[in-house]
Parts: sequence; structure tokens; C-alpha cells
Amino acid sequence: MLDTLTRRIASVFSGLARKGRLTEDDVNEMLREVRIALLEADVNLAVVKDFVRRVKEKAVGEAVYGSLTADQTLIKIVRDELADLLGGQPAKFNWSPAPPTVILLCGLQGSGKTTTAAKLALWLKKQDKKPLMAACDIQRPAAIKQLEVLGEQVEVPVYSKMDGTSPVQIAKEAVERAKHLMLDTVIVDTAGRLTIDEGLMDELQKIAKAVGPHETLLVLDSTTGQEAVNVAQAFHERVTLTGAIFTKLDSDTRGGAVLSVRQTTGVPVRFIGIGEQVDALDQFYPERMAERIIGMGDVLGIIEKAETMFAGEDQQELEAKLQKGNFDFNDLLDQFRMLKKMGPIQNLLKMLPGGMGIPEEALDMMNDGHTDRIQAMILSMTPRERTNPDIMNGSRRKRVATGSGTTVEEVNALVKQLYDMRRNMKSFTKLQTRMKNKGPRGGLRRR
Repeated sequence: MLDTLTRRIASVFSGLARKGRLTEDDVNEMLREVRIALLEADVNLAVVKDFVRRVKEKAVGEAVYGSLTADQTLIKIVRDELADLLGGQPAKFNWSPAPPTVILLCGLQGSGKTTTAAKLALWLKKQDKKPLMAACDIQRPAAIKQLEVLGEQVEVPVYSKMDGTSPVQIAKEAVERAKHLMLDTVIVDTAGRLTIDEGLMDELQKIAKAVGPHETLLVLDSTTGQEAVNVAQAFHERVTLTGAIFTKLDSDTRGGAVLSVRQTTGVPVRFIGIGEQVDALDQFYPERMAERIIGMGDVLGIIEKAETMFAGEDQQELEAKLQKGNFDFNDLLDQFRMLKKMGPIQNLLKMLPGGMGIPEEALDMMNDGHTDRIQAMILSMTPRERTNPDIMNGSRRKRVATGSGTTVEEVNALVKQLYDMRRNMKSFTKLQTRMKNKGPRGGLRRR
């Protein structure tokens, strides 16, 4: 998810950190690199220009916060402006005071709209809602069957008809059916086309007029780049969109449209699809995404994933270990075991502070076989060694390598990884705390 952009911007900030005191020329050079990184990520040119202008206005003469260095102040400025660009505070769901709440899904064919309907239904169930899905894409009988199969998978009823009933009538009947079954949410899956046309828009407007949706969400394919922004603008002109859902953000995509769509259309991003599985839908948090882009990770996201998987465990203890970074090999072993249950290990490592600093080739090696070797190394340590990594001298490392069937180099890399994770988590957690709690003091100086 925006990995290339994150690596580029993180490298810019790491260069600033080595400079110490910054000049206006340093700030301009940083902004030039950020501008290039955003354009390479396929962010809209006008959006990039406005973003760079606002950062520069705040950066020149900006106050330095408490003990923060100038480069950390710039990180805060960029993070805040990115969060604002992405929408600021996450939009609240518009629930109907008189159920059912009607959610109208629209988008072009191939954007993943039908699969997203099922993902959204599962997300609603986790919010203690009782959804029903309406199959209004009668243009493609396969789409109706697909929705019915997905409905069985997520255990959500599907209202469908294949007798020639119009999509408008199906949507109206679905709402009435939900009332009869005392269900509180209706997801209307509408038809798509390969391109925007009058027939698609007319049908969508008629359905919207018939059911009066409380949420109208546009499903966009993130791999289409700036075309996704054009699609959003076209739909927003014909129906009042309340949000966008970007799919395929787990793929090798530049993803710049995610940073462009709200600024160009006023439509906030509400959800992001990060995989094919029905549970691979995340609510979109602008500040968290901004922090991930600049390499600060998403510790809260990891904790939330852990809460859904391990509801009975001590979540406060998990949060403290992740944020303070004072864990040992026992904790690291527990984390690897938990992470394996929470999804691909590479994706979760990227959510850790400094995780994007791990070389891509190293991330590619972080598969199940690699994590099994890590567990073998940790299990070959004595209880004292796991608790106190500082005693891991050369002879101990050699013994662990022999006992786990690995090499001394691999054991060295594991020890270094533990200390790197500790240092990165402490550094970024301290930075986040100071950014939120300190007031302005001092200023950037020019030479």
C-alpha cells in the first residue's frame, strides 16, 4: 500500500535528520523531493502543487516544538498536511434514525463492487448491525450469483430476482424485506459499466430517488490511477456521494488517487480494500494513513487487528509493549505467533514504526518459512537469554545457531532486528507523544 511513496519520503526525512540545523535551502530541497515522490505516486499535479505550497508556508519560520529538532518539526508539518489532504477527521457513518439504513454502492464494472458489498456487510456485522444485500446488477446474472455465494460466506441474506424485475423495484422491495425481517441495514449493489454512460447514470439516479440512501459510496479501483479521480468527479455530478472505497490497495499500485480524490472532488475516502478475502476491508483513518506514508507506522491498526483475533487477551499489555518497545525475545516470539494469525507477515511489519525501513528484499524473505526459522532460534535460547538479550555474546549465538539449524549470521540478524525494532518504536512513539502534547517554542532559523 503506497510502499514506494513511503520509502521515498522516509529516505528524504532520514537525510534531514543527519543535517541537524536546517536552512531554507534544506527545506526547499526536501520539498522538491517530496514533490517528485508524490508525482511518481500518481498524485494529481494541482494537488501536489497546493500541498507543497502549504507545507512551505508553515515550514519557513515555523516554531520548534519543545525538544524536537527542526527535521522532526518538518515531519510533523508534512504529517499534518497529509492528514488534512486525506480528509482530516474520519467521516462518521450516517445511520438512519429509523432503520433500515440504506447504503447505495456504485462504480464501474471491474472495480470490485460486488465483492466490496460482501466485505462491507461483514464489517457492519462487526458493528453489531444486521445487514441485507440487494442484488440490483441485473445486467450481469453472474454478479447476482456471485453476491448470493458471498452472502452465504458472510452469513448475510441476499434479496435478488431474475424474472425481469427492474433494479429500481428490486431495491425498493429489498428495503421492505429488511423492515419485515427487522434488519437494520440494506446494501444495494448496483450495475456497473466498462465506461460511464447515460444508461448507467439514469438507472443509478432512479434507484437513489426510490430508496433515499443514507450513504452513497463509490467503489474505485486504485490501480487505475488518476482515472479513478475522473470517475469520482463524474459520479459525484450525478448522485451525491458521501464517500469512496478504494479497492486493490494490496496490489503493486502507486495509489496516488487515494491522496487526490478528496481534494479534487470533496468526497472523503471511507474504506480501503487490502485483499481478496471478505474480511480484507479497513475503515480509512486519514491521520493513520499519513503517518504510515511518512514511515511512522500504524501501531493502533496492529492493535485493532489483534483485538479482533485475540479478544480474550490483555490488550493493554500488548499496546504498552508495542508502543514502548521494551520487549524481549519471549515477547517477540509471542508477536510472531500472533502476527502469523493476523495476515501476511510482510504487511504487518510495514505497519510497525520504521517497518518501511526494512529493505524490500528482506521483506520478501519474511515468509512463513522465515518466521519458522526465527521461532526455532528463539526456542533454542535459554529462558535467561530470551529475557535478557544483552547477554547474547558470541559463544551463546553460536550455540543457538547450532541448536536451531541456522547460521550465526542469522542469529546476529535476529538480535539486531530486536534492537532495531525497540529503537524505532521508542523513537517514533516519543515523537508522536511530543507532537501531540507540546506547544510551539522557538523557530526555524535561516542562514
